Amino acid sequence: MPSALDHVADLAAFVEASPSSYHAAAEGARRLAAAGFAVQDESAEWNSDPGGHYVVRDGALVAWRIPDTGRSFMPIRILGSHTDSTGFTLKPRADTGAYGWQQLGVEIYGAPLLNSWLDRELGLAGRLVLRDRSTVLVRTEAIMRIPQLAIHLDRTVNDGGLKLDKQTHTTPVWSVGHPGIHILDYVAEAAGCTADDIDGYDLRAYDIAAPASFGPHREFFASGRLDNLSSMHAGIVAMINTSDGDAIQMVAAFDHEELGSASRSGASGPLLADVLTRISAGLGATLDEQHRSLAQSFCLSADTGHAIHPNYPGRHDPVNQPLLNSGPLLKINANQRYATDSRGAALWRRICRAADIATQEFVSNNAVPCGSTIGPLTATRLGIATVDVGIPLLSMHSARELAGTEDPLTLTRAMEAFLTGEN
Repeated sequence: MPSALDHVADLAAFVEASPSSYHAAAEGARRLAAAGFAVQDESAEWNSDPGGHYVVRDGALVAWRIPDTGRSFMPIRILGSHTDSTGFTLKPRADTGAYGWQQLGVEIYGAPLLNSWLDRELGLAGRLVLRDRSTVLVRTEAIMRIPQLAIHLDRTVNDGGLKLDKQTHTTPVWSVGHPGIHILDYVAEAAGCTADDIDGYDLRAYDIAAPASFGPHREFFASGRLDNLSSMHAGIVAMINTSDGDAIQMVAAFDHEELGSASRSGASGPLLADVLTRISAGLGATLDEQHRSLAQSFCLSADTGHAIHPNYPGRHDPVNQPLLNSGPLLKINANQRYATDSRGAALWRRICRAADIATQEFVSNNAVPCGSTIGPLTATRLGIATVDVGIPLLSMHSARELAGTEDPLTLTRAMEAFLTGEN
């Protein structure tokens, strides 16, 4: 069993390999392939042999393991998560600038803490679709920065608060004194092609700073994209670490959760239903047996939650106050922003007992509405019983979020217990 610090070191490597959702799906696929999982082409005949399989659709990844004793219908245990994180994407005709500066037009992706992206060295990463119809992943080194206005030019900022115009104040600089430079030329060179080869792109900014463990006992772990690569990583590791059981074991990591999940690779799209239908058909299940499988199945939807902030305790529930390194969260919301109900809560407690780990509850302050996850969407799309869990964070949606070093490993251990049916 690896130590918590060994585990977060592997999580750090996963984050660094995943500067975009497309890279996250590719890195998850690489790890699964190294563990013996077989790639499934969606346009090819479905492989229903026992063992591990995976499919990548754009920035989403679904992996599953069919037991050696597979039958036409059996329960499915799904670990749900998402691959994307809030930030900025490159606009079309992105080259812009003024006063001798070369800048890039970017569009805000999701709901980032905008101020956290200021004064950081940023790269671009994502997907290029080339003229020959091939697709390549690309990432650049640090090439841009969103500079903050000096306090000498805004002496009210500390008392009045920082106010950023989303259009005019978030345009990064990426060169100065070189008016003929073009971003697609630079990106194409990093990808080993030319700008004329690029017919389409999905490129996102990422903070190039490496993750770090710190604190007097190395109790803290700071990194970009912990929401929600921490959950995706835990699911991949749990899937690789577990063996055959009495159920189909599955990881479903969707894209576009930060935008509401309404896409072909998002949780509101058809991806998971497509995979489940084709698995069932490959096993020879009738329509009735497919529905019987879903009725026996469960989804553990894993996404990060809020730890109590010591400087803003009034924003939290006065009783339920999660802390870093005190166990993963059971996320509860009466208005179904999370899918947890009493049945799911009971399952989660059995899982935690089986894994011998502590757990904490998260519920919002009534005056501070919470976000949502892929959990309610999965439950609504498929009718699968779902429970929402995740590790606690501070600085969620910051360019650099803060976790505890113990929580990622305990979440992974819980996922392993869930997949193997030790609950």
